[in-house]
Amino acid sequence: MKNIESFLSNYDNEIKENALILNNLIISTLPDILVSVDLPAKMIAYSYGNKYIEMICAIFPSKKGIKLSFNRGILLSDNYKLLKGNGKITRYIEIKKIDNSTKSTIISYLQEANSLFAEATN
Repeated sequence: MKNIESFLSNYDNEIKENALILNNLIISTLPDILVSVDLPAKMIAYSYGNKYIEMICAIFPSKKGIKLSFNRGILLSDNYKLLKGNGKITRYIEIKKIDNSTKSTIISYLQEANSLFAEATN
């Protein structure tokens, strides 16, 4: 957690607070997830191993807000129509503020992304 707080210290308080809330939400939804800070990529990665293919999602903070990026995001059902991006594999959600409604929506995406990972690795 100290690495995450150090990494986020370069951002304003609102971005930092939202990123920490999001970090805690990811960890509580995916309790076995590994968390790592990638300074060159300016992201916090959440995965089940050290390979890119084992990554479930990542937080990308910026001055404008936060992007929660999903590896295999193109496979997500996007029931809430929030996914953006046009990459071959990933999609992301832009997050400005996290409230109870936002939390439940994010949990839904995280659970689906986790299920997709489990299906792909079995």
